[in-house]
Formats: sequence, structure tokens, C-alpha cells
Amino acid sequence: MQALFSIDMLILFLASICGIGGALTAINNLGQIGASQGYPKQSISTFVSLVSIWSFLGRVISGFASDIILAKYKFPRPLLLTFIMLLSCLGHLLIALNIPDGLYVASLIIGFCFGAQFPLILVIISELFGLKYYSTLYNFAGVASPIGCYVLNVKVVGNLYDDETKKKMAVLGITRKPGQDLNCTGTDCFKLPFIIITGTTLFGALVTFFLVFRTRKFYKRVIYKTLQGKQNEAEANAGAEKDAARNGAVAAVEVPKTG
Repeated sequence: MQALFSIDMLILFLASICGIGGALTAINNLGQIGASQGYPKQSISTFVSLVSIWSFLGRVISGFASDIILAKYKFPRPLLLTFIMLLSCLGHLLIALNIPDGLYVASLIIGFCFGAQFPLILVIISELFGLKYYSTLYNFAGVASPIGCYVLNVKVVGNLYDDETKKKMAVLGITRKPGQDLNCTGTDCFKLPFIIITGTTLFGALVTFFLVFRTRKFYKRVIYKTLQGKQNEAEANAGAEKDAARNGAVAAVEVPKTG
């Protein structure tokens, strides 16, 4: 209960809502975004494939990279999470501004950042709060993703997309028939929603940067010392093995031959 209601957990929860929720919203609307910006169907299928591939790469790379830079350069995972969320902002801006062929790059960036954020958040939880009640903390953190997706996807993107479509229909003098789907074409369809998502993700990055300052002493006092202790132990064991191998080789040479 101390972990669930701590400031650090609240920060991670907000970061999940802003970061993962924003990336998931972009992924869910990728086909509609491509259609509104005039991309052919084949390109839209390519976007979906790129997101899937780079999401997988983001999960793998964030795991290996965070371990390496933490052990070698003492680079804390919350700071890496901050940089990934800032990178995700670039992908959202590419969608909002509708730069030519920018959706290809945006699908790579957003897919990678979406895959990288969730493992990092879960590992940070294990580092800050331990593994004793990890299953409860894991599920609590997982709730943030659908909450963020609902707020940003339904309340922000959905409503603003419908409003923009109705404005365009009114300008063209088109009356919507009952049950007719709203299809919007043009840059303005997703411009404002993704500017809002960019701002939301940027807020999440600032929140995680605040977590960096809150946990810097903890990482120095606990995480870095633990890693240094393990490294020293590994080096000592390696040295002992070398000495044992050297002594064994010397003993084998000194044994007199019989026969």
C-alpha cells in the first residue's frame, strides 16, 4: 500500500497514461490517419507492419540498452524513459504537421517508443519497490495504459475528428445521413488532436524527469552500489579461477613422470 500510494508510483502512473496512452492512440488510428492524409492502401498496410516490427525492437533494445548503460555509465532508467518520451513527441508532431512521407518515419518512432516504454516502466517499478508484491504493482501500472488510451483516443481524437468532419461537411453543404460514417480528409483532421497528444506526452516526459531527481540518491546509494558489488564479485571469481587454473598447470608440470 505504501508503494501504490507513493509519489513515485503516481509519477509512473501518469507517465504511463501520457506516454503509452498517446502512442497507443496513434497506433489505433494509424489507418485512418493514413487515409485522411492521402496515403494509398498499400502504404497504410506498410505503416501497420512497421509499427509492429519497431515495437518489438523497442522492447528488446530498451531491455538490453538500459542494462548496459546503467551498469557501464550509471545512466538511470527514469532518465532513459524521459528521452524515449521526448522522442515519441517527434513522432506525434510528424502526424500533426503532415510532413510529406512523414507518416513512414512517425510509424517507426511511435512503434519503437511504444515498445520501449512499457518494459522500462515495469523495470523501474521493480527497482524502486522490490519484487515482493511485484505482481500487484505490475497490474496496477498496467491499468494506466487503457485509461490513457480511452481519454486520448475517445475523448480527444474521436470528438475532435468528428467535429472537424462536420465543419468540412457544413462548408461543402453536405448533410449527414442517419448512420453515415464520418470520413475526414486533409491535414486538419488530426492536427489539433495530435498537437494535444504531443503536449500530453511532453508533460509525461517532464514528470519522469522529476522522478529522476527524486530517485537520484536512491540509485547512487542502492542500485549503483549493488551493481558495483556484483561486478567486483565477478572480477574476484574470475581472478580466482585464473589463479586456480595457473596453479593446476604448474602442478601438472612439476609432477615427475613415471614409467
